[in-house]
Amino acid sequence: MLAVQEVIRPSADLRNHYNEISKQCRENKEAVIITVNGRGDTVSLSYEEYKRMKARIELLEILAEADEDVKFGRVAPIKDTFDDLRKLLKEET
Repeated sequence: MLAVQEVIRPSADLRNHYNEISKQCRENKEAVIITVNGRGDTVSLSYEEYKRMKARIELLEILAEADEDVKFGRVAPIKDTFDDLRKLLKEET
């Protein structure tokens, strides 16, 4: 899995150098951690990186649910599953 690089900057930089931070997030695909009084407060990401991160989290949640289904025997034969999917797709058209 790809790790996002992180850079730490004080909150004053967010006020005084927003365009630079925005460019850093977009072009370098970096997460900028904004600090207040030396402590992490907020993280700034490019919109594209945010969407990618959100999609990865959603996929991991789905996989965790599927793993739990297998663990507790809540599974069906793949043929039945694909038959059900085909039926649903035909109903939508």
